[in-house]
Amino acid sequence: MMKAIDLFSGAGGFSTGAQMAGVDVVWAANHWPAAVTIHAQNHPNAQHACQDLQQANWMEVPRHDLLMASPCCQGHSKARGKANGNPQHDASRSTAWAVVSAAEHHRPAFAVIENVPEFTRWALYPAWCAAMDALGYALTPMIVDAADHGAPQHRERLFIVAVRAKHSIMLRLEKRAHVPARSIIDFSAGNWQPIEKPGRAAATLRRVQAGRRAHGDRFVMPYYGGGSGLTGRCLSRPLGTITTRDRWGVVDGNRTRMLTAQECRAAMGFPDNYILPTKHTEAVHMLGNAVCPPAARDVIAAMLEAA
Repeated sequence: MMKAIDLFSGAGGFSTGAQMAGVDVVWAANHWPAAVTIHAQNHPNAQHACQDLQQANWMEVPRHDLLMASPCCQGHSKARGKANGNPQHDASRSTAWAVVSAAEHHRPAFAVIENVPEFTRWALYPAWCAAMDALGYALTPMIVDAADHGAPQHRERLFIVAVRAKHSIMLRLEKRAHVPARSIIDFSAGNWQPIEKPGRAAATLRRVQAGRRAHGDRFVMPYYGGGSGLTGRCLSRPLGTITTRDRWGVVDGNRTRMLTAQECRAAMGFPDNYILPTKHTEAVHMLGNAVCPPAARDVIAAMLEAA
């Protein structure tokens, strides 16, 4: 069986997707202790390390055929907000060099790197690609929407498939039927509140009114950001992107609530029995940062088929 390692493993989306594709994850690492704990609970057969991967000793990492990595995206993402230009994002972007360092030491046959599409606009992206090329890797970058691979949310991410070969491979990535948001929402669960209550923001009430006009009594709407902010989103479509803090509210008649952590887990495509942190905000943060398992599964499966 093919063996893989997972850099910047977070909650374990890449590892879960790899397992769905028939790959054995033997090692995973992340700098956040809480994420390492959750990953270890869900992937107990893998070795785990809690460390800054830019300081990693790759000699301690077991042999593997596939390197998976999802370096920090905050320095690239449009969602970085007021901290745009902050030196912390220079440090964030530099985590991508850990992928080169690990690949140089182990030279696995394959690597798959996930990030936001803006990663390709990084000033050092050409240099990063050149470094991977110097190690003998041919790169196949592609933009993948998780909704096209069975997850009930639209989530566009960049996947770069690297193969130790003279020429990049052509992946046949077939699209799956979209899964509607209604399939993951439990109207009997969650902390419902009346829409009309003292202190409710006027902007929220306007969103509710617009959503009712467009979609009736049941729909979802974002509480911040763009996308469906003015009209809401019908339940027959996938959700918009799950983020690291509560974003999507559910409206049911005269009541509303935010998505539960369990609904966010389902929107990401994790199994229903996947263990989450008990604290809601921590669970949502990990899920919003995670690689979408169904997308990772299909990318890895297509890579193995093409190879």
